Amino acid sequence: MEYEIPNKVQTLGVDIQKNQLKYHDREVLVSKEFTFDSAHHLHCYEGKCKNLHGHTYKVQVIMRGKVDERGISIDFGDIKRIAKARIIDKLDHRYLNEVLPPMNTTAENMVVWMYEQLREGLLEEQLFPQIRVEEVRLWETPTSYAAVTARLMGDDPA
Repeated sequence: MEYEIPNKVQTLGVDIQKNQLKYHDREVLVSKEFTFDSAHHLHCYEGKCKNLHGHTYKVQVIMRGKVDERGISIDFGDIKRIAKARIIDKLDHRYLNEVLPPMNTTAENMVVWMYEQLREGLLEEQLFPQIRVEEVRLWETPTSYAAVTARLMGDDPA
């Protein structure tokens, strides 16, 4: 395979105009994934998980919105900042039963809490309702996850 080096780097105002940056007026989904390590145990459960144990959790955050005049719906950096401040930094290397609100620390309970945290972050930063949380997935193991969607949370505007 042969690669070509561009002859000229595109310049705004010369090769492309500002009004051309926004290619469409569609809603898009934008996603970012995170991992964190935490310990927990489950109450009212007969099995290994009743004992204190840990996981490397993976969280996928999916946002939904229309693009702005630049062709961007939400910057990946904004998703990262909100998710880290409201979820990851609070849970990483922590005992979940101690830092989460009173709940059984199941993936099903935690993913709803995460959705609520992200939604509150968008509201605080005045990004909502232009940008919405569409889905949050929380993997407890590489093959097991719980998810919640805007529709399941009663937030689907459609």
